[in-house]
Order: sequence, then C-alpha cells, then structure tokens
Amino acid sequence: MAARSRVGYLLVLPAVAALAAIAIYPLVYNLVLSTRFDVLTEPGTGHFTGLANYKQMVTDPNFWGDLGRTGIFMVVSVTLEFVAGLILALIVHRQFKARGLVRASILIPWAIPTAVSALLWKMFFDIRSGFVDFALKALHLPGSQLVWFNSPTLAWVPIILSDMWKNTPFIALLLLAGLQTIPQEIYESARIDGANSWQAFWAITLPLLRPAIMVALIFRTLSAMLVFDTIFVMTGGGPGQSTEVVAYYDWYKYMVSLNFGFGAAVAVAITVLALILAAIYVRLLRQRGGFMA
Repeated sequence: MAARSRVGYLLVLPAVAALAAIAIYPLVYNLVLSTRFDVLTEPGTGHFTGLANYKQMVTDPNFWGDLGRTGIFMVVSVTLEFVAGLILALIVHRQFKARGLVRASILIPWAIPTAVSALLWKMFFDIRSGFVDFALKALHLPGSQLVWFNSPTLAWVPIILSDMWKNTPFIALLLLAGLQTIPQEIYESARIDGANSWQAFWAITLPLLRPAIMVALIFRTLSAMLVFDTIFVMTGGGPGQSTEVVAYYDWYKYMVSLNFGFGAAVAVAITVLALILAAIYVRLLRQRGGFMA
C-alpha cells in the first residue's frame, strides 16, 4: 500500500507543479507585491510598506464607488442571464425537429470573443448607423435619436445586453447538462399523482437541478465581478466614471498609473471577495429546500 501511495503521489506531482507554477506562484507574488511601494525605483524590489496600500485602497472613495457599481452590475446581469438561461435550457431540453442544430446555434454568441461582442453591441447602439435607433424609429417607439453612451444610467443598458447575449448560452449549457441527468420516471410518477407542469418544475426540476445551478451561478458571478473588456471596449468607464468597475479601476492603477503595489492590493481584495462570494453560494445552495417553493 505504501508503494502504491508513493506511485500515486509521483503521478500527480507534475500536475501539482504545473498548478503551482501557473496559479499559486503568481498569487503569492502578487500578495508580496501588494506590501511594497515605488517598485519602479529598483526593478523587482521597492521598499516594504506593510498594509499601507490596503489602507489607501479602503480610504479611496473611487474604489468603493467602483465596487458598488460592480455589485449592481453583477446582481442585475447574473439574475437576467440565469432566468434567460434557464428558459433557454428548458426549451432546448424538449424533443423537437432540428434540436441539435438549435443547440449548436445558441452557443455561437458564447464562442465569439468578448471584445468583438462588445464592439458589435456598441455599433448596434450607435445613433448614426445603429440597428437599435433604426428599429425604434420604425416601430415609432420612444428612445430614437438617444445617445445611450452619454447617459450615466442608460450606458448600462447596452453593456448589460452585450453581457447577456454573450454569457446566457453558457448558463443554458450548464443547466441543460443538469436537466439531462434528471430521470424522466420522476416526472411520470408526479403526473400520476396529479402534479401539473408548474408543480413538477418547483418540486422536482429546481431541487434536482441545484448542483448545476450552483456551478452556473458561481462561474457567472465571479466572471461578472471581474468584467473588464466589455466596459473597456464599450464605454472606457465613462461617461465620467459612471460605468467604471473595480476590475477597470485595478487595470488603471496597474497599467496607466503604474502603481503596481496599489494595483496588487486591489487584486488581492478582488480575489478575497471572489472567494467569499463562492463560499456564500455553496453554503446557500446546499441548504435543504434552498430552491423549494
């Protein structure tokens, strides 16, 4: 047994070493960097400042403003994407002609690079040549000749729609995989007992779909928390700072201000928040009856 254990450890050692190289080492290096300042004076060094960068971060109102906007974007986008993804998964889970083609086609938006998707939706909302303005005019609806990206509030509409179009297929794919693991015999038994479709959905589908829901929500929440490229391409954080999120704030401190120690502190804070959110999701979704009516 001892020999087999040693062989097992040796077999997983390359994977552990690769994981340490691509994940653990950068995290540790970033943590060390967050305790230093003025790293440009001596490349790779900089004098030790302890928690000074973290103190500067928590006292910066721009950080809290960006964090608040990130939270609002995260809640709105993930909620809309989950509802749309669940509906889409329930539709393509049914038996109908060309179901395979439909399943493949809904993955097209997810396969498109995020920057390209964001640029596409930015063009849609262009006041001169955008499809949205043309459609609103043709349907005689309010909102035509509206400069969406000049409004601190309305600028979020194309951002959220772009994010939904890109990421809803991902949630639908995960939920569809969960739906396919639910035995059909359970639904047949429920019908025999007199349950209608809505009762079966709440009493059977959602509870048994909980593991897939947990995975989908964790992945999309963390992804939404780190949103950057969509904001960068569509608004650049504007107008003003009205669409600036915490990942954009971190990028600005790193790449524009070249304040590497402060940027590293913000990255550490984002990582900790992401871990806390993941732990909260796991705890809530594992509770008995978490999705029961």
